[in-house]
Amino acid sequence: MATKRFSLIAGVSTDSPGAIRPVLQRLFGKGSVTKVGENEFRIEAEMEGEDAKDLNRLLLSELRRAEKKTRLRADWTSGDTTERFFDYVLKKRIKKS
Repeated sequence: MATKRFSLIAGVSTDSPGAIRPVLQRLFGKGSVTKVGENEFRIEAEMEGEDAKDLNRLLLSELRRAEKKTRLRADWTSGDTTERFFDYVLKKRIKKS
């Protein structure tokens, strides 16, 4: 399968922001990681991969290795398609016309 470029806009909430911040900085050094609440971060970045599901799984697995009680709401956009995930579950696929 071909590698695609995905734009990511995500919200991460956690019980331990201190454990999550280094993981986010390592994964998204060139992207934007902003703390928006006491226990929340907003991510705006780009990643390359075969599909949004695999990238989402990779991201959430990395975050949960650092802190089990981490939640991820992510919108992955490639071309004219946006896939919206809550944790590991695809909630909606939106295709622009």
